[in-house]
Amino acid sequence: MPTPAALAATAALLGDPARAAMLQAMFGGEALTAGELARVAGIGAPAASAHLARLVDGGLVAVHRQGRHRYHRLASEEVAAALEMLGDLTLSVAAPRRGWPHGEGFRAARLCWDHVAGRLGVALHQGLVGRGWLTPAAGGWATTAAGDAGLAALGVDVTAARTARRFACDCMDWSERRVHLAGGLGREIAACCLRRHWLSRVPPAREGDPLGRRRLALTPEGARQLDAALGVRVPA
Repeated sequence: MPTPAALAATAALLGDPARAAMLQAMFGGEALTAGELARVAGIGAPAASAHLARLVDGGLVAVHRQGRHRYHRLASEEVAAALEMLGDLTLSVAAPRRGWPHGEGFRAARLCWDHVAGRLGVALHQGLVGRGWLTPAAGGWATTAAGDAGLAALGVDVTAARTARRFACDCMDWSERRVHLAGGLGREIAACCLRRHWLSRVPPAREGDPLGRRRLALTPEGARQLDAALGVRVPA
């Protein structure tokens, strides 16, 4: 367990609206520059750099340096999962009787860092378990022989998924209040769907919308393929 001081320090990092907006933007799985994050947060470049330095020092954000550029992303899957759970808690406490505040399109399909969330993410998880492709294992899930064959036929790189620290695990979906699939397998399924154009990224409706970077759309071909393979039926 963390000490009270350490817990308070992490909570303080999340307590600033500008830093919260930056973290929300990084939920889309993309590595973003300080300038892009400054626009999302509605602040100037010097302030953005200071906020990002605090997030990096606090272990919530990692930096990738490429030439003169620096790209920022969430530091780990654990950070993403914690923020997703915090979003669920925030909705429960702040507006327990209200409808979904971010639009039905965002609720239908979105990225939770590097894996699929929303109704589609929940349906994918249910389909994988219902088809017998996933079976419970210590700390999460394991693939069956049928699952390995079926995922490979879809184009999912299961070998790459096994290199992740966690192969397949549950992540509580903050709009659906049910679990979707995270871990290396969740990542590779999302990557496969994007690569094969079964899912497409939806451009933000307005510049500086941190949640907009996460929104996905299920294409007609994706709807056909996922229905045939897993019985997933979510409106395109």
